[in-house]
Amino acid sequence: MSNLDDLFLQEASGHTSAKSSDQPFDKEAWAQKKQELRQWAYETIDAATIAISHSGDEFQRYLDVQSRFDRYSVSNALLILMQRPEATRIADFDSWKEQGVFIRRKETGFYILEPGEEYRREDGSTGISYNLKKMFDIAQTTANPKREQPTYPDDRVRIKALMDRAPVPIVIGDAMPPETHALYQPDMRNIIIRRGMDAGNIFRSLAQELAHADLDRGDGRYSRSFFTFHAYCASYMLCKQFGVDTSSFRFHRVQEKLKDKEPQQIRAELAVMKDTAHDMALRMNRMLAQQQRQQHRTEPAR
Repeated sequence: MSNLDDLFLQEASGHTSAKSSDQPFDKEAWAQKKQELRQWAYETIDAATIAISHSGDEFQRYLDVQSRFDRYSVSNALLILMQRPEATRIADFDSWKEQGVFIRRKETGFYILEPGEEYRREDGSTGISYNLKKMFDIAQTTANPKREQPTYPDDRVRIKALMDRAPVPIVIGDAMPPETHALYQPDMRNIIIRRGMDAGNIFRSLAQELAHADLDRGDGRYSRSFFTFHAYCASYMLCKQFGVDTSSFRFHRVQEKLKDKEPQQIRAELAVMKDTAHDMALRMNRMLAQQQRQQHRTEPAR
C-alpha cells in the first residue's frame, strides 16, 4: 500500500475498522491529513503540466486521456494521466456497487479532485474548496470490459454529425491553396473544403476548421495564428473520440507552443482545447442520438 493510501485510507474506503472506531476522532489530525492529500494533488497536477509541456509524446498521452474523459477538468485528466493513464471508465466504490459491480481484491484506487463547499476569500470573492475522491477503473472491477468496447458510426454518418449545426456554412472549393484541405475564412464567416478527399481527411481537416470557427467569438480578437495549436488539438481529441485515424498528428513542437508559460497558464490553454472539442462532441452526439431514436421508431417489431 502506498503512503498516499495510508494517508487517505479511512475516507477512501468509506468505512472504519472496529479497532479504529473505538478510538476518539481527532478532527485536527484528520483535517491535516486531508490538507496533505490536497497538497499532493496540486503538486502532482503541476508536475504533470510541466511534463506534458516538455514532451510531445507525453502531451499526446494527455490528449488521449482528456479525449476519453472530456467531461472532466484538465486538472483531473492530468491526475488520471499520472496515476492510471489507460483508464477508460471510472467511478468510486459506491457508484460501482450501485451498478452491481465490485472492486477486485488487491486493486489500488487513484484520486481525482471533487468540488466541496464554497468559502469567502479575504478579498471578498467566493472560492470552492476541493477534496480528493478515490476512483477505480472498470478494468479493476468484476465488470466485463468487453462490453465497454466503443462502437463508432460509419464515415458518412460521422461526417454528417460533425457538420450538424455547424457555427458557419461549409462550402466545397475547387481552388484551394496547395496542401490545404479545409480553411475557415473569418471575413466570410464560412469554411471552404477541398473537393474529392477521403473520409478521414475530410473529418480531420473539417474538425480543425470548425474548431477555429468555434474559437472565433466575433469580438474582433480572433487570430488564426494564436489559435492554430488549440484547433489542432481539439481536432485530435475529436478524432480519438469518434474513431478516426490519428496517425498523421504530430506534437513534437509542443515545447515551442507552450514555452515561457507557468503551469496555471498552460492549464488555461488546455481548457480552451478541451472545451472546444467537448462542445463539438456534444453537437455530434445530439445528432447521433436523434438518428438512433428515429431508427428505433422505424424498425419493425419482432
